Amino acid sequence: MLGFLQGFSYGLFMTCLPWLLIGLYNPGIALPVATQGRLQVVFRYCLVIPFISMLLWLTSLWGGFSPSLLGWLAGIVAIPAALPIERTLRGWLARRRERRREAQSIAEAQQRRAQEERKAYEAGVSVLDPARPPEGADDLVLAMCRAKQSLLDVKRPDLAILADRLYSRYRHVMDVLSGRFHTGELAFERSRGLVTQVCFGAVDTLTTMASQARGVVSVDGQYVRGRLERDGNRLSDEERTALVRRLDLLVETEHRLNELSARIESALTVLDDTAVSMARIETTRPQASVTTEKALEDLRRFVEGADRYARKD
Repeated sequence: MLGFLQGFSYGLFMTCLPWLLIGLYNPGIALPVATQGRLQVVFRYCLVIPFISMLLWLTSLWGGFSPSLLGWLAGIVAIPAALPIERTLRGWLARRRERRREAQSIAEAQQRRAQEERKAYEAGVSVLDPARPPEGADDLVLAMCRAKQSLLDVKRPDLAILADRLYSRYRHVMDVLSGRFHTGELAFERSRGLVTQVCFGAVDTLTTMASQARGVVSVDGQYVRGRLERDGNRLSDEERTALVRRLDLLVETEHRLNELSARIESALTVLDDTAVSMARIETTRPQASVTTEKALEDLRRFVEGADRYARKD
């Protein structure tokens, strides 16, 4: 065994110079990673491998000086045999790190969207379940459920919240209308028709948002940015242009989605204004014969009169 190590160390040391010359001519042949340069070649074949061969040789001297031919031949073929194995191992480790990085980026993106989703919910917002619409849901509510499901299908739960907010505003406005007018009144039918049209327009906007988001659902922005940051210097002009174009598509789509979200916010504001205006309408006959201010003044005078009468007694 010690003789084999002695022969192996001699063969390994002898191959350092040829591989150094090959690496200086073309580093991609003598190194396991094609992106490394000639400095790594010098470090590998002038320091690392000679140190390993010297260490093996010193270790094998305990058994005397008896290098074997088999060990010498094994040392000669050690580097060309180890390079493919090292390349395979490094590639596997790189792919493993890439998978972990992608999984981490996906988890971070999901966590970030969940936080945005929690922040986006307003107090009192009812959550629509597209799989189980509310009891007695009309065509408008069913359309809201379909629009929300479309946004969830394109992995945009942060936009699907808009359907919940729209449904909550619609239900609130209808409750206010029902409390101010009778169902058969012309004012109720007219108001409900206008509110329904506004909500249907908002649903159409949600559907458009889902279509816009579906166009870039397969584009991974984190991966593209990582490629540009990590491999920017090694990318060809054509590949870099393609990656930059993907980012441009994401930015353009997000800009368009923000514009459509602004339309939804405008519709929600109109519904809020409608609810407040309808709540101010007095449709019931007042039960008091005088105003509140007149009643308070009369009560104050009565108390003062009773107090003067008590003092005289």
